[in-house]
Amino acid sequence: MSSDPQDPTGMRRGLTSYGDAGFSLFLRKAFIKGAGYSDSALDRPVIGIADTGSGYNPCHGNMPQLLEAVERGIMLAGGLPVRFPTISLHESFAHPTSMYLRNLMAIDTEEMLRAQPMDAVVLIGGCDKTVPAQLMGAASAGGPAVQLITGSMLTGSHRGERVGACTDCRRYWARFRAGGVDDAEIAAVNDQLVPSVGTCSVMGTASTMATIAEALGMTVPGGATPPAVTADRMRVAEASGAAAVNAAKQRITIDRILTPEAFENALRVLLAIGGSTNAVVHLAAIMGRRGLSLDLQALDRMGRETPVLIDLKPSGQHYMEDFHAAGGVATLLRELKPLLHLQAMTITGRTLGEELDRAPPPFSQDVVKPLSKPLHAQGGIAVLQGNLAPGGAIIKQSAADPKLMEHEGRAVVFENAADLAERIDGDGLDVNADDILVLKNIGPKGAPGMPEAGYLPIPRKLARAGVKDMVRISDGRMSGTAFGTIVLHVTPESAVGGPLAYVRTGDRIRLSVGKRELMLLVAEEELEKRRQASPVSEPAAERGYRKLFLATVTQADRGVDFDFLQPAATGKVPRT
Repeated sequence: MSSDPQDPTGMRRGLTSYGDAGFSLFLRKAFIKGAGYSDSALDRPVIGIADTGSGYNPCHGNMPQLLEAVERGIMLAGGLPVRFPTISLHESFAHPTSMYLRNLMAIDTEEMLRAQPMDAVVLIGGCDKTVPAQLMGAASAGGPAVQLITGSMLTGSHRGERVGACTDCRRYWARFRAGGVDDAEIAAVNDQLVPSVGTCSVMGTASTMATIAEALGMTVPGGATPPAVTADRMRVAEASGAAAVNAAKQRITIDRILTPEAFENALRVLLAIGGSTNAVVHLAAIMGRRGLSLDLQALDRMGRETPVLIDLKPSGQHYMEDFHAAGGVATLLRELKPLLHLQAMTITGRTLGEELDRAPPPFSQDVVKPLSKPLHAQGGIAVLQGNLAPGGAIIKQSAADPKLMEHEGRAVVFENAADLAERIDGDGLDVNADDILVLKNIGPKGAPGMPEAGYLPIPRKLARAGVKDMVRISDGRMSGTAFGTIVLHVTPESAVGGPLAYVRTGDRIRLSVGKRELMLLVAEEELEKRRQASPVSEPAAERGYRKLFLATVTQADRGVDFDFLQPAATGKVPRT
Protein backbone atom coordinates (compact mmCIF):
# COMPACT_ATOMS: atom_id res chain seq x y z
CA MET A 1 0.00 0.00 0.00
CA SER A 2 1.30 3.41 -0.93
CA SER A 3 2.56 5.50 1.96
CA ASP A 4 2.60 8.67 -0.14
CA PRO A 5 0.28 11.14 1.67
CA GLN A 6 -0.48 12.76 -1.71
CA ASP A 7 -1.72 9.43 -3.10
CA PRO A 8 -3.34 7.55 -0.22
CA THR A 9 -4.69 4.06 -0.87
CA GLY A 10 -6.45 1.35 1.06
CA MET A 11 -7.08 2.09 4.71
CA ARG A 12 -5.24 5.42 4.37
CA ARG A 13 -7.94 6.84 2.09
CA GLY A 14 -10.32 9.44 3.52
CA LEU A 15 -9.07 9.38 7.09
CA THR A 16 -11.54 10.49 9.73
CA SER A 17 -10.55 13.94 10.93
CA TYR A 18 -9.21 14.04 14.48
CA GLY A 19 -6.54 16.64 13.79
CA ASP A 20 -3.79 13.99 13.74
CA ALA A 21 -3.57 11.82 10.58
CA GLY A 22 -1.29 9.29 12.25
CA PHE A 23 -3.71 8.80 15.11
CA SER A 24 -6.65 8.58 12.67
CA LEU A 25 -5.01 5.66 10.84
CA PHE A 26 -3.95 4.06 14.15
CA LEU A 27 -7.52 4.22 15.45
CA ARG A 28 -9.05 2.95 12.19
CA LYS A 29 -6.74 -0.07 12.11
CA ALA A 30 -7.39 -0.80 15.75
CA PHE A 31 -11.12 -1.03 15.18
CA ILE A 32 -11.00 -3.07 11.97
CA LYS A 33 -8.56 -5.47 13.61
CA GLY A 34 -11.37 -6.13 16.06
CA ALA A 35 -13.05 -7.91 13.17
CA GLY A 36 -10.03 -10.20 12.86
CA TYR A 37 -8.04 -8.55 10.06
CA SER A 38 -4.25 -8.84 9.96
CA ASP A 39 -1.76 -6.16 8.89
CA SER A 40 -1.06 -8.22 5.78
CA ALA A 41 -4.72 -8.16 4.77
CA LEU A 42 -4.99 -4.45 5.48
CA ASP A 43 -2.05 -3.70 3.19
CA ARG A 44 -3.96 -4.92 0.14
CA PRO A 45 -6.09 -2.74 -2.17
CA VAL A 46 -9.43 -2.30 -0.47
CA ILE A 47 -12.41 -3.07 -2.70
CA GLY A 48 -15.84 -2.07 -1.47
CA ILE A 49 -18.89 -4.13 -2.38
CA ALA A 50 -22.25 -2.36 -2.37
CA ASP A 51 -24.67 -4.88 -0.85
CA THR A 52 -28.25 -4.17 -1.93
CA GLY A 53 -29.79 -7.33 -0.56
CA SER A 54 -33.22 -6.86 1.01
CA GLY A 55 -36.16 -8.99 1.98
CA TYR A 56 -38.26 -6.49 0.06
CA ASN A 57 -36.26 -7.03 -3.14
CA PRO A 58 -36.67 -10.50 -4.70
CA CYS A 59 -34.85 -9.23 -7.80
CA HIS A 60 -31.76 -9.22 -5.57
CA GLY A 61 -32.55 -12.57 -3.94
CA ASN A 62 -29.26 -14.08 -5.14
CA MET A 63 -27.25 -11.47 -3.23
CA PRO A 64 -25.61 -13.93 -0.77
CA GLN A 65 -24.16 -16.00 -3.63
CA LEU A 66 -23.09 -12.90 -5.56
CA LEU A 67 -21.31 -11.45 -2.53
CA GLU A 68 -19.42 -14.70 -1.98
CA ALA A 69 -18.35 -14.87 -5.63
CA VAL A 70 -17.28 -11.21 -5.74
CA GLU A 71 -15.24 -11.61 -2.57
CA ARG A 72 -13.58 -14.70 -4.04
CA GLY A 73 -12.65 -12.78 -7.19
CA ILE A 74 -11.23 -9.88 -5.18
CA MET A 75 -9.11 -12.10 -2.97
CA LEU A 76 -7.83 -14.22 -5.86
CA ALA A 77 -6.67 -10.98 -7.51
CA GLY A 78 -4.91 -9.79 -4.37
CA GLY A 79 -7.45 -7.37 -2.95
CA LEU A 80 -9.30 -7.05 0.34
CA PRO A 81 -13.11 -7.16 -0.04
CA VAL A 82 -15.25 -5.08 2.31
CA ARG A 83 -19.00 -5.21 1.84
CA PHE A 84 -21.27 -2.36 2.93
CA PRO A 85 -25.04 -1.87 2.68
CA THR A 86 -26.91 0.78 0.72
CA ILE A 87 -30.55 1.46 0.00
CA SER A 88 -32.25 -1.28 -2.03
CA LEU A 89 -35.25 -0.50 -4.26
CA HIS A 90 -37.77 -2.90 -5.76
CA GLU A 91 -40.26 -1.61 -8.30
CA SER A 92 -43.28 -3.33 -6.75
CA PHE A 93 -42.50 -2.61 -3.11
CA ALA A 94 -41.72 1.13 -3.09
CA HIS A 95 -44.40 3.74 -2.44
CA PRO A 96 -45.29 5.94 -4.19
CA THR A 97 -42.76 4.68 -6.76
CA SER A 98 -39.16 3.54 -6.80
CA MET A 99 -38.36 6.49 -9.07
CA TYR A 100 -39.19 8.81 -6.18
CA LEU A 101 -36.39 7.14 -4.18
CA ARG A 102 -33.84 6.63 -6.99
CA ASN A 103 -32.09 9.92 -6.23
CA LEU A 104 -31.94 9.07 -2.53
CA MET A 105 -30.23 5.79 -3.38
CA ALA A 106 -27.84 7.68 -5.66
CA ILE A 107 -26.97 10.06 -2.81
CA ASP A 108 -26.51 7.12 -0.43
CA THR A 109 -24.19 5.40 -2.91
CA GLU A 110 -22.15 8.52 -3.65
CA GLU A 111 -21.69 9.52 -0.03
CA MET A 112 -20.70 6.01 1.09
CA LEU A 113 -18.14 5.83 -1.74
CA ARG A 114 -16.71 9.16 -0.62
CA ALA A 115 -16.87 8.47 3.12
CA GLN A 116 -15.40 4.98 3.36
CA PRO A 117 -11.86 3.89 2.44
CA MET A 118 -11.85 1.92 -0.81
CA ASP A 119 -9.66 1.88 -3.89
CA ALA A 120 -12.50 0.64 -6.11
CA VAL A 121 -16.05 -0.60 -5.71
CA VAL A 122 -18.25 -3.35 -7.11
CA LEU A 123 -21.81 -2.05 -7.36
CA ILE A 124 -24.39 -4.85 -7.25
CA GLY A 125 -27.72 -3.83 -8.70
CA GLY A 126 -30.51 -5.22 -10.80
CA CYS A 127 -34.05 -4.02 -10.18
CA ASP A 128 -35.04 -1.07 -12.29
CA LYS A 129 -33.78 1.96 -10.36
CA THR A 130 -30.81 0.40 -8.56
CA VAL A 131 -28.43 0.30 -11.53
CA PRO A 132 -29.03 3.92 -12.63
CA ALA A 133 -28.86 5.08 -9.00
CA GLN A 134 -25.51 3.34 -8.55
CA LEU A 135 -24.11 4.68 -11.81
CA MET A 136 -25.26 8.20 -10.91
CA GLY A 137 -23.64 8.00 -7.49
CA ALA A 138 -20.43 6.47 -8.81
CA ALA A 139 -20.21 9.04 -11.62
CA SER A 140 -20.33 11.81 -9.03
CA ALA A 141 -17.91 10.09 -6.63
CA GLY A 142 -15.38 9.63 -9.42
CA GLY A 143 -13.35 6.56 -8.43
CA PRO A 144 -12.95 3.16 -10.11
CA ALA A 145 -16.24 1.25 -10.18
CA VAL A 146 -17.50 -2.01 -11.68
CA GLN A 147 -21.21 -2.63 -12.17
CA LEU A 148 -22.39 -6.16 -11.38
CA ILE A 149 -25.92 -7.01 -12.52
CA THR A 150 -27.96 -9.39 -10.34
CA GLY A 151 -29.37 -11.09 -13.45
CA SER A 152 -32.78 -11.93 -14.88
CA MET A 153 -35.22 -14.49 -13.55
CA LEU A 154 -36.05 -17.70 -15.40
CA THR A 155 -39.27 -18.11 -17.37
CA GLY A 156 -42.24 -20.16 -16.23
CA SER A 157 -44.96 -22.16 -17.95
CA HIS A 158 -48.74 -21.81 -17.83
CA ARG A 159 -50.82 -24.49 -19.54
CA GLY A 160 -47.96 -25.25 -21.89
CA GLU A 161 -47.28 -21.60 -22.74
CA ARG A 162 -43.96 -20.02 -21.76
CA VAL A 163 -44.51 -16.94 -19.58
CA GLY A 164 -42.34 -14.41 -17.83
CA ALA A 165 -42.56 -11.17 -15.92
CA CYS A 166 -43.74 -8.79 -16.64
CA THR A 167 -44.99 -8.34 -20.21
CA ASP A 168 -47.03 -11.49 -19.68
CA CYS A 169 -48.26 -10.10 -16.34
CA ARG A 170 -49.83 -7.20 -18.22
CA ARG A 171 -51.12 -9.38 -21.04
CA TYR A 172 -52.92 -11.78 -18.68
CA TRP A 173 -54.23 -8.96 -16.49
CA ALA A 174 -55.68 -7.24 -19.57
CA ARG A 175 -57.42 -10.51 -20.47
CA PHE A 176 -58.72 -10.81 -16.90
CA ARG A 177 -60.12 -7.25 -16.96
CA ALA A 178 -61.79 -8.01 -20.28
CA GLY A 179 -63.42 -11.15 -18.87
CA GLY A 180 -61.37 -13.60 -20.91
CA VAL A 181 -59.65 -15.15 -17.87
CA ASP A 182 -61.42 -16.22 -14.67
CA ASP A 183 -60.28 -15.96 -11.04
CA ALA A 184 -58.86 -19.47 -10.94
CA GLU A 185 -56.71 -19.03 -14.06
CA ILE A 186 -55.38 -15.61 -13.08
CA ALA A 187 -54.34 -17.10 -9.73
CA ALA A 188 -52.66 -20.02 -11.49
CA VAL A 189 -50.69 -17.83 -13.88
CA ASN A 190 -49.65 -15.62 -10.96
CA ASP A 191 -47.73 -18.62 -9.60
CA GLN A 192 -45.76 -19.02 -12.84
CA LEU A 193 -44.86 -15.48 -13.91
CA VAL A 194 -41.87 -15.20 -11.55
CA PRO A 195 -40.45 -18.71 -11.10
CA SER A 196 -37.12 -17.62 -9.59
CA VAL A 197 -35.34 -14.66 -8.07
CA GLY A 198 -33.96 -12.11 -10.48
CA THR A 199 -35.12 -9.18 -12.58
CA CYS A 200 -37.83 -9.25 -15.25
CA SER A 201 -37.16 -11.81 -17.97
CA VAL A 202 -38.12 -9.48 -20.85
CA MET A 203 -36.47 -6.34 -22.22
CA GLY A 204 -37.96 -4.19 -19.46
CA THR A 205 -36.12 -1.45 -17.62
CA ALA A 206 -33.91 -3.79 -15.60
CA SER A 207 -32.75 -5.76 -18.65
CA THR A 208 -32.37 -2.53 -20.61
CA MET A 209 -30.15 -0.96 -17.96
CA ALA A 210 -28.14 -4.18 -17.67
CA THR A 211 -27.52 -4.17 -21.43
CA ILE A 212 -26.69 -0.46 -21.37
CA ALA A 213 -24.26 -0.92 -18.47
CA GLU A 214 -22.32 -3.44 -20.54
CA ALA A 215 -22.47 -1.20 -23.63
CA LEU A 216 -21.09 1.66 -21.53
CA GLY A 217 -18.13 -0.49 -20.55
CA MET A 218 -19.13 -0.54 -16.87
CA THR A 219 -19.49 -4.34 -16.58
CA VAL A 220 -17.09 -7.12 -17.40
CA PRO A 221 -17.66 -8.59 -20.88
CA GLY A 222 -20.76 -10.77 -20.86
CA GLY A 223 -21.97 -9.15 -17.66
CA ALA A 224 -25.49 -8.20 -18.74
CA THR A 225 -27.36 -11.35 -19.72
CA PRO A 226 -26.66 -14.44 -17.52
CA PRO A 227 -29.78 -15.29 -15.51
CA ALA A 228 -29.62 -14.75 -11.76
CA VAL A 229 -29.58 -18.40 -10.69
CA THR A 230 -26.95 -19.70 -13.12
CA ALA A 231 -23.30 -20.60 -12.75
CA ASP A 232 -22.57 -18.10 -15.53
CA ARG A 233 -23.84 -15.30 -13.27
CA MET A 234 -21.58 -16.44 -10.42
CA ARG A 235 -18.57 -16.51 -12.74
CA VAL A 236 -19.40 -12.97 -13.88
CA ALA A 237 -19.50 -11.97 -10.20
CA GLU A 238 -16.07 -13.49 -9.58
CA ALA A 239 -14.67 -11.76 -12.67
CA SER A 240 -16.17 -8.47 -11.47
CA GLY A 241 -14.24 -8.72 -8.22
CA ALA A 242 -10.99 -9.32 -10.10
CA ALA A 243 -11.75 -6.45 -12.50
CA ALA A 244 -12.24 -4.10 -9.56
CA VAL A 245 -8.78 -4.95 -8.20
CA ASN A 246 -7.25 -4.32 -11.62
CA ALA A 247 -9.15 -1.04 -11.96
CA ALA A 248 -7.83 0.03 -8.56
CA LYS A 249 -4.24 -0.81 -9.48
CA GLN A 250 -4.49 0.84 -12.91
CA ARG A 251 -6.60 3.78 -11.64
CA ILE A 252 -9.29 3.21 -14.27
CA THR A 253 -11.60 5.86 -12.87
CA ILE A 254 -15.20 6.21 -13.98
CA ASP A 255 -14.57 9.45 -15.88
CA ARG A 256 -12.42 7.44 -18.30
CA ILE A 257 -15.39 5.14 -18.99
CA LEU A 258 -18.42 7.44 -19.00
CA THR A 259 -17.41 9.60 -21.94
CA PRO A 260 -19.57 11.15 -24.68
CA GLU A 261 -18.52 8.30 -26.99
CA ALA A 262 -19.65 5.70 -24.43
CA PHE A 263 -23.00 7.42 -23.98
CA GLU A 264 -23.54 7.51 -27.74
CA ASN A 265 -22.82 3.77 -27.83
CA ALA A 266 -25.35 3.27 -25.04
CA LEU A 267 -28.02 5.22 -26.90
CA ARG A 268 -27.41 3.18 -30.06
CA VAL A 269 -27.85 0.01 -28.04
CA LEU A 270 -31.00 1.34 -26.35
CA LEU A 271 -32.55 1.96 -29.76
CA ALA A 272 -31.40 -1.38 -31.16
CA ILE A 273 -32.80 -3.48 -28.32
CA GLY A 274 -36.24 -1.85 -28.34
CA GLY A 275 -35.38 -0.92 -24.78
CA SER A 276 -37.36 0.69 -22.02
CA THR A 277 -38.35 4.34 -22.37
CA ASN A 278 -37.23 4.71 -18.75
CA ALA A 279 -33.64 4.39 -19.93
CA VAL A 280 -33.92 7.78 -21.64
CA VAL A 281 -34.56 9.40 -18.25
CA HIS A 282 -31.86 7.35 -16.51
CA LEU A 283 -29.21 8.04 -19.15
CA ALA A 284 -30.05 11.75 -19.01
CA ALA A 285 -29.46 11.63 -15.24
CA ILE A 286 -26.15 9.74 -15.52
CA MET A 287 -24.99 12.10 -18.26
CA GLY A 288 -25.97 15.03 -16.08
CA ARG A 289 -23.63 13.79 -13.35
CA ARG A 290 -20.82 13.97 -15.92
CA GLY A 291 -21.74 17.51 -16.98
CA LEU A 292 -23.46 16.42 -20.20
CA SER A 293 -27.01 16.97 -21.42
CA LEU A 294 -29.15 14.65 -23.51
CA ASP A 295 -30.06 16.09 -26.91
CA LEU A 296 -33.47 14.57 -27.60
CA GLN A 297 -33.59 15.73 -31.21
CA ALA A 298 -30.19 14.21 -31.93
CA LEU A 299 -31.40 11.01 -30.24
CA ASP A 300 -34.37 10.94 -32.60
CA ARG A 301 -32.11 11.41 -35.62
CA MET A 302 -29.99 8.55 -34.35
CA GLY A 303 -33.14 6.45 -33.99
CA ARG A 304 -34.03 6.89 -37.65
CA GLU A 305 -30.80 5.12 -38.65
CA THR A 306 -30.56 2.55 -35.84
CA PRO A 307 -32.94 -0.41 -36.34
CA VAL A 308 -34.30 -2.75 -33.69
CA LEU A 309 -32.29 -5.97 -33.83
CA ILE A 310 -33.34 -7.83 -30.68
CA ASP A 311 -36.38 -10.10 -30.86
CA LEU A 312 -37.38 -9.84 -27.19
CA LYS A 313 -40.67 -9.03 -25.53
CA PRO A 314 -42.34 -6.54 -25.50
CA SER A 315 -41.04 -5.56 -28.98
CA GLY A 316 -40.52 -9.18 -30.04
CA GLN A 317 -41.09 -12.74 -28.77
CA HIS A 318 -38.09 -14.03 -26.82
CA TYR A 319 -36.79 -13.63 -23.23
CA MET A 320 -33.51 -12.62 -21.62
CA GLU A 321 -32.28 -16.19 -21.15
CA ASP A 322 -32.65 -16.59 -24.94
CA PHE A 323 -30.58 -13.44 -25.48
CA HIS A 324 -27.91 -14.93 -23.22
CA ALA A 325 -27.98 -18.23 -25.11
CA ALA A 326 -27.57 -16.27 -28.35
CA GLY A 327 -24.23 -14.90 -27.17
CA GLY A 328 -25.44 -11.91 -25.19
CA VAL A 329 -24.49 -8.30 -25.74
CA ALA A 330 -21.38 -9.17 -27.75
CA THR A 331 -23.60 -10.67 -30.47
CA LEU A 332 -25.57 -7.43 -30.65
CA LEU A 333 -22.50 -5.18 -30.59
CA ARG A 334 -20.94 -7.10 -33.49
CA GLU A 335 -23.97 -6.24 -35.62
CA LEU A 336 -23.83 -2.61 -34.52
CA LYS A 337 -20.09 -2.24 -35.10
CA PRO A 338 -20.41 0.23 -38.00
CA LEU A 339 -22.45 2.55 -35.75
CA LEU A 340 -20.32 2.35 -32.59
CA HIS A 341 -17.32 4.18 -31.14
CA LEU A 342 -15.05 1.15 -30.82
CA GLN A 343 -12.25 3.16 -29.17
CA ALA A 344 -14.37 3.77 -26.05
CA MET A 345 -12.63 2.54 -22.90
CA THR A 346 -14.12 -0.24 -20.74
CA ILE A 347 -13.57 -1.14 -17.11
CA THR A 348 -11.14 -3.90 -18.14
CA GLY A 349 -8.68 -1.27 -19.40
CA ARG A 350 -9.28 -2.40 -22.98
CA THR A 351 -11.40 -0.64 -25.59
CA LEU A 352 -14.82 -1.82 -26.69
CA GLY A 353 -13.36 -2.87 -30.03
CA GLU A 354 -10.62 -4.89 -28.34
CA GLU A 355 -13.19 -6.65 -26.16
CA LEU A 356 -15.28 -7.55 -29.21
CA ASP A 357 -12.18 -9.00 -30.87
CA ARG A 358 -11.60 -11.13 -27.75
CA ALA A 359 -15.23 -12.31 -27.53
CA PRO A 360 -16.18 -15.89 -28.51
CA PRO A 361 -16.90 -16.34 -32.22
CA PRO A 362 -20.45 -15.81 -33.53
CA PHE A 363 -22.77 -18.71 -34.23
CA SER A 364 -26.18 -19.27 -35.77
CA GLN A 365 -29.06 -17.96 -33.63
CA ASP A 366 -32.41 -16.22 -34.15
CA VAL A 367 -32.65 -13.70 -31.28
CA VAL A 368 -30.28 -11.01 -32.57
CA LYS A 369 -31.15 -10.08 -36.13
CA PRO A 370 -28.50 -8.97 -38.66
CA LEU A 371 -28.21 -5.26 -39.36
CA SER A 372 -29.31 -5.97 -42.94
CA LYS A 373 -32.55 -7.72 -41.82
CA PRO A 374 -33.76 -5.92 -38.66
CA LEU A 375 -36.85 -6.65 -36.61
CA HIS A 376 -37.95 -3.00 -37.05
CA ALA A 377 -36.42 -0.56 -39.54
CA GLN A 378 -36.10 2.26 -37.01
CA GLY A 379 -35.05 2.37 -33.36
CA GLY A 380 -37.48 1.43 -30.63
CA ILE A 381 -37.95 4.98 -29.34
CA ALA A 382 -39.13 8.11 -31.15
CA VAL A 383 -39.05 11.68 -29.81
CA LEU A 384 -42.14 13.83 -30.31
CA GLN A 385 -42.54 17.58 -30.12
CA GLY A 386 -45.36 20.03 -30.64
CA ASN A 387 -47.49 22.51 -28.74
CA LEU A 388 -48.57 19.80 -26.29
CA ALA A 389 -44.95 18.86 -25.50
CA PRO A 390 -42.65 21.86 -26.10
CA GLY A 391 -39.85 20.13 -24.19
CA GLY A 392 -40.40 16.79 -25.89
CA ALA A 393 -42.20 13.51 -25.32
CA ILE A 394 -41.35 9.84 -25.94
CA ILE A 395 -43.13 6.95 -27.64
CA LYS A 396 -41.91 3.36 -27.82
CA GLN A 397 -42.80 2.85 -31.46
CA SER A 398 -41.52 -0.73 -31.59
CA ALA A 399 -44.20 -1.80 -29.08
CA ALA A 400 -47.05 0.31 -30.51
CA ASP A 401 -49.91 -0.50 -32.86
CA PRO A 402 -48.86 0.63 -36.37
CA LYS A 403 -52.47 1.59 -37.14
CA LEU A 404 -52.44 4.20 -34.37
CA MET A 405 -49.11 5.85 -35.17
CA GLU A 406 -50.95 8.47 -37.23
CA HIS A 407 -54.10 9.32 -35.32
CA GLU A 408 -56.38 12.20 -34.44
CA GLY A 409 -58.98 11.84 -31.72
CA ARG A 410 -61.03 13.38 -28.97
CA ALA A 411 -59.33 13.73 -25.59
CA VAL A 412 -60.80 11.92 -22.60
CA VAL A 413 -59.05 13.54 -19.66
CA PHE A 414 -58.23 12.26 -16.18
CA GLU A 415 -56.89 14.90 -13.79
CA ASN A 416 -54.70 12.55 -11.74
CA ALA A 417 -54.17 8.89 -10.85
CA ALA A 418 -57.01 8.91 -8.31
CA ASP A 419 -59.42 10.27 -10.90
CA LEU A 420 -58.31 7.56 -13.33
CA ALA A 421 -58.81 4.79 -10.76
CA GLU A 422 -62.27 6.11 -9.87
CA ARG A 423 -63.66 6.44 -13.41
CA ILE A 424 -61.77 4.19 -15.85
CA ASP A 425 -63.90 1.10 -15.27
CA GLY A 426 -67.26 2.84 -14.98
CA ASP A 427 -69.91 1.82 -17.49
CA GLY A 428 -70.94 5.47 -17.69
CA LEU A 429 -67.55 6.69 -18.89
CA ASP A 430 -68.00 8.65 -22.12
CA VAL A 431 -65.32 7.03 -24.27
CA ASN A 432 -64.92 5.16 -27.54
CA ALA A 433 -62.06 3.33 -29.20
CA ASP A 434 -61.02 6.30 -31.36
CA ASP A 435 -60.60 8.62 -28.37
CA ILE A 436 -57.24 9.54 -26.83
CA LEU A 437 -56.85 8.94 -23.10
CA VAL A 438 -55.00 11.75 -21.30
CA LEU A 439 -53.67 11.50 -17.74
CA LYS A 440 -52.31 14.58 -15.97
CA ASN A 441 -50.26 15.14 -12.84
CA ILE A 442 -48.08 12.01 -12.84
CA GLY A 443 -44.84 13.76 -13.76
CA PRO A 444 -41.75 14.29 -11.58
CA LYS A 445 -43.48 16.76 -9.25
CA GLY A 446 -47.10 15.89 -9.90
CA ALA A 447 -47.26 12.45 -8.32
CA PRO A 448 -44.50 12.97 -7.06
CA GLY A 449 -41.83 10.72 -8.50
CA MET A 450 -43.15 10.15 -12.03
CA PRO A 451 -44.80 6.75 -11.46
CA GLU A 452 -45.25 4.10 -14.14
CA ALA A 453 -48.92 5.03 -14.47
CA GLY A 454 -48.54 6.10 -18.09
CA TYR A 455 -49.69 2.62 -19.11
CA LEU A 456 -53.34 3.61 -18.75
CA PRO A 457 -55.62 0.58 -18.82
CA ILE A 458 -58.12 0.25 -21.64
CA PRO A 459 -61.50 1.29 -20.17
CA ARG A 460 -63.19 -1.87 -19.02
CA LYS A 461 -66.26 -1.53 -21.25
CA LEU A 462 -63.96 -1.16 -24.31
CA ALA A 463 -61.70 -4.02 -23.22
CA ARG A 464 -64.74 -6.29 -22.95
CA ALA A 465 -65.70 -5.21 -26.47
CA GLY A 466 -62.33 -6.40 -27.76
CA VAL A 467 -60.35 -3.13 -27.89
CA LYS A 468 -56.66 -3.96 -27.39
CA ASP A 469 -54.95 -0.57 -27.81
CA MET A 470 -55.67 3.15 -27.76
CA VAL A 471 -53.51 6.26 -27.93
CA ARG A 472 -52.64 7.25 -24.37
CA ILE A 473 -50.79 10.40 -23.30
CA SER A 474 -49.31 11.45 -19.95
CA ASP A 475 -46.41 13.23 -18.28
CA GLY A 476 -45.50 10.01 -16.47
CA ARG A 477 -43.57 6.85 -17.30
CA MET A 478 -44.46 3.27 -18.09
CA SER A 479 -42.73 0.00 -17.33
CA GLY A 480 -40.29 -1.21 -19.94
CA THR A 481 -42.28 -4.44 -19.94
CA ALA A 482 -45.40 -2.63 -21.20
CA PHE A 483 -46.67 -2.25 -24.75
CA GLY A 484 -49.14 -0.08 -26.63
CA THR A 485 -49.42 3.28 -28.40
CA ILE A 486 -48.44 5.29 -25.36
CA VAL A 487 -46.94 8.79 -25.31
CA LEU A 488 -44.85 9.44 -22.19
CA HIS A 489 -42.64 12.02 -20.46
CA VAL A 490 -44.64 14.99 -21.80
CA THR A 491 -42.48 18.00 -20.87
CA PRO A 492 -43.04 20.37 -19.15
CA GLU A 493 -45.34 18.34 -16.91
CA SER A 494 -48.81 19.49 -16.01
CA ALA A 495 -47.94 20.13 -12.34
CA VAL A 496 -45.59 22.97 -13.32
CA GLY A 497 -47.98 24.53 -15.81
CA GLY A 498 -47.09 22.68 -18.99
CA PRO A 499 -49.69 22.70 -21.79
CA LEU A 500 -50.92 19.27 -20.68
CA ALA A 501 -52.44 20.97 -17.60
CA TYR A 502 -54.97 22.79 -19.77
CA VAL A 503 -56.24 19.93 -21.92
CA ARG A 504 -59.97 19.31 -21.47
CA THR A 505 -62.20 16.41 -22.39
CA GLY A 506 -63.48 17.01 -25.91
CA ASP A 507 -60.34 18.73 -27.20
CA ARG A 508 -58.84 17.27 -30.37
CA ILE A 509 -55.29 15.90 -30.30
CA ARG A 510 -53.20 14.78 -33.27
CA LEU A 511 -50.38 12.25 -33.00
CA SER A 512 -48.06 11.80 -35.97
CA VAL A 513 -45.11 9.54 -35.24
CA GLY A 514 -43.97 9.93 -38.84
CA LYS A 515 -43.74 13.71 -38.44
CA ARG A 516 -42.69 13.37 -34.77
CA GLU A 517 -45.56 15.66 -33.77
CA LEU A 518 -47.89 15.84 -30.78
CA MET A 519 -50.39 18.63 -31.30
CA LEU A 520 -53.27 19.94 -29.21
CA LEU A 521 -55.74 21.31 -31.76
CA VAL A 522 -56.88 24.21 -29.59
CA ALA A 523 -56.23 27.88 -30.43
CA GLU A 524 -53.53 29.59 -28.37
CA GLU A 525 -56.02 32.28 -27.37
CA GLU A 526 -58.28 29.66 -25.81
CA LEU A 527 -55.34 28.06 -23.98
CA GLU A 528 -54.34 31.45 -22.58
CA LYS A 529 -57.88 31.95 -21.26
CA ARG A 530 -57.64 28.59 -19.52
CA ARG A 531 -54.28 29.52 -18.00
CA GLN A 532 -55.70 32.76 -16.65
CA ALA A 533 -58.79 31.04 -15.28
CA SER A 534 -56.96 28.12 -13.63
CA PRO A 535 -53.35 29.04 -12.80
CA VAL A 536 -51.18 26.13 -11.65
CA SER A 537 -49.56 26.10 -8.21
CA GLU A 538 -46.52 23.85 -8.11
CA PRO A 539 -46.59 21.09 -5.46
CA ALA A 540 -44.61 21.70 -2.27
CA ALA A 541 -44.06 19.95 1.06
CA GLU A 542 -43.25 21.13 4.56
CA ARG A 543 -40.51 18.73 5.57
CA GLY A 544 -38.30 15.76 4.85
CA TYR A 545 -37.24 14.11 1.65
CA ARG A 546 -40.44 15.14 -0.11
CA LYS A 547 -39.61 18.82 0.49
CA LEU A 548 -36.14 18.30 -1.00
CA PHE A 549 -37.57 16.34 -3.93
CA LEU A 550 -40.25 18.85 -4.88
CA ALA A 551 -37.94 21.83 -4.48
CA THR A 552 -35.07 20.56 -6.60
CA VAL A 553 -36.17 17.77 -8.99
CA THR A 554 -35.68 18.43 -12.70
CA GLN A 555 -37.97 17.58 -15.59
CA ALA A 556 -37.77 14.35 -17.61
CA ASP A 557 -35.43 15.77 -20.25
CA ARG A 558 -32.81 16.37 -17.52
CA GLY A 559 -33.22 12.97 -15.92
CA VAL A 560 -35.56 13.73 -12.98
CA ASP A 561 -32.40 14.25 -10.93
CA PHE A 562 -31.85 16.90 -8.26
CA ASP A 563 -30.56 20.08 -9.85
CA PHE A 564 -27.88 20.60 -7.18
CA LEU A 565 -26.28 17.22 -8.00
CA GLN A 566 -25.63 18.04 -11.64
CA PRO A 567 -22.74 20.32 -12.64
CA ALA A 568 -23.29 22.88 -15.37
CA ALA A 569 -23.61 21.15 -18.72
CA THR A 570 -20.53 21.47 -20.92
CA GLY A 571 -21.70 19.38 -23.89
CA LYS A 572 -24.57 17.48 -25.47
CA VAL A 573 -25.02 13.80 -26.29
CA PRO A 574 -25.52 12.54 -28.97
CA ARG A 575 -23.34 14.95 -30.90
CA THR A 576 -24.94 14.25 -34.30
